Amino acid sequence: MSLQRAYLLIFILLLVDQASKIYIKTNFLLGQEVEVFSWFKILFIENEGMAWGVRIPGAYGKLFLTLFRIGAVVGIGYWLWDSIKKKSSNYLVVAIALILVGAFGNILDSVFYGVVFNDSHQQLATAFSDQPYGTWFHGKVVDMFYFPIWHGNLPSWLPIWGGKEFTFFNAIFNVADMAISTGVGILIFFNKKAFQNS
Repeated sequence: MSLQRAYLLIFILLLVDQASKIYIKTNFLLGQEVEVFSWFKILFIENEGMAWGVRIPGAYGKLFLTLFRIGAVVGIGYWLWDSIKKKSSNYLVVAIALILVGAFGNILDSVFYGVVFNDSHQQLATAFSDQPYGTWFHGKVVDMFYFPIWHGNLPSWLPIWGGKEFTFFNAIFNVADMAISTGVGILIFFNKKAFQNS
């Protein structure tokens, strides 16, 4: 795959990611939910930290996370350029491009959303508000895709979780997260094909 095609893939997915986030942010109240199917819902939440809502504690935790993400994107971008230069397999190039677009998509939220949008609590957010909800590098990542495929009580004989309520799959994510997961999945499941020319 050429560098131009990789850039085109990144641009298209980044556009879809940001368009979906901006639409949700400006048309949904925080916590608002629309049921598409019983097992698929659009649910607007904001993630202040890493995957699964994990937060880095401390006053500078969010700033550290954002700066780390930026450094990672630079490294992944170099990996993509180097892989194309070495004519690596399309599996590897597509996987790296997906991981790159996913990381970059969530960085845009973290860097800019805090100063572009106002708060989404009990109101629709507006862009370029004179009362933004945060500061540079302290924005919240917009998540919306929710697949609660099964919800119920686990059998009591299970150790630790037995008898407790459980939802499979309870993660809420966005297009950028899907891109990262797909890219990592390609590297895991097509490992030999991805690295055959490396």
